[in-house]
Amino acid sequence: MSPLEQASALLFAEAAALDERRWPDWLALFSADAVYHVPAWRDETTPTSDPQAEISIIHCQGRAALAERVQRITGGRSVASLPPPRTAHAVSNIQVVAASSEALRVKSLWTSHVFNVKRQDQHVFFSRVEHLLVREAEGWRIAHRHALLLNDRLPTMLDIYSL
Repeated sequence: MSPLEQASALLFAEAAALDERRWPDWLALFSADAVYHVPAWRDETTPTSDPQAEISIIHCQGRAALAERVQRITGGRSVASLPPPRTAHAVSNIQVVAASSEALRVKSLWTSHVFNVKRQDQHVFFSRVEHLLVREAEGWRIAHRHALLLNDRLPTMLDIYSL
């Protein structure tokens, strides 16, 4: 398979795992030291860039932090996620912008449709996403996921399943 086919397969698997709430499968797509980052916007044209010094919408360091977030969502500790929202993710415009035998840098567009069952309302979120994929013994894994949310005026709770 070409690098584009390999990257596309992983991104589509990520979207499907989110939509089907297959959390162990979703977590398995990430490397142990993965970074998941959704920056905030500093102003109308500039997103924040340093999650250690600036506000982020979501920032998780390591698969363990992502697993903790999943546990809050599935374990009843996130009241906003009860009942769980229904989601449909569409991934498009996938581009491999750098490739080696050990890493792929990939850009794509993600559109997420989220239906809040409790409030009976729905939202569409769209973002430009950059993934750094690394080859591990088990196959390609996500080492870094950076999602720039373009419509960041959040009318509702936003979490990993929303992006």
